[in-house]
Amino acid sequence: MSDKLIALITGGAKGIGLACAHALAEDGFRIVITDIDTKTGEKAAKELANDAVFLPCDMGDSKAILNTFDIVEAEYGPVSVLVNNAGFASPGDFLDTTIEQFTSVINVNLTGTFIASQRVAQTMVDKGIAGSIINMSSVNAQVAIPTISAYCASKGGVMQLTKAMALSLAPNNIRVNAVGPGSINTEMMAGVNANPEAMQMVMSRTPLKRVGKPSEIGSVVAFLASDKASYITGETIYVDGGRLGMNYTC
Repeated sequence: MSDKLIALITGGAKGIGLACAHALAEDGFRIVITDIDTKTGEKAAKELANDAVFLPCDMGDSKAILNTFDIVEAEYGPVSVLVNNAGFASPGDFLDTTIEQFTSVINVNLTGTFIASQRVAQTMVDKGIAGSIINMSSVNAQVAIPTISAYCASKGGVMQLTKAMALSLAPNNIRVNAVGPGSINTEMMAGVNANPEAMQMVMSRTPLKRVGKPSEIGSVVAFLASDKASYITGETIYVDGGRLGMNYTC
């Protein structure tokens, strides 16, 4: 086992998750990333180096989540920082969205966050670890897009779950916060990047007039994991280029 504190990032193989992994590695954490994409996850762990570990895990599978934490604790040690980043959207018209589509998004984005957080918190409490749990919410916890109703519901749930967890775990000195990205340059933005009209619409609701970088989310996550944020819990920090503050512009 390493003497370094362990930070586990779900959905950490690429995009925002990998950026979070890099930011936490720079702060001295030993990184464990999980993802359903084994090939990309293994590549990411090699890229991170410094004894980073990849473990395949489907965050929609409760047994797989619990088993992953069992493995991490047995082979590497307890987790001090958990970043619940894994998530996806299933675009489609609300009237055409099936129960299966809705449930699959909720299972990964919200239920998976609950299961992983509860499991890691149990060990933190048992071992007296003053840990930090950071959930990935979204501006869509506050505003909605009609074609991703399940995603909006899941991220609103993550925002409220963050508050409830923070209150519950505060007596144990475990902090729980969330980050709410706006439009960030990841694979989820690929379709927008390729469509000038769609990009113009995104820019019209982004006061800073640019798309965010994954590293800008990673920096906020690293801050929330650090002692610099030692008096912050139950909050969602929106990293959105000013979008949520905008009412009307010419």
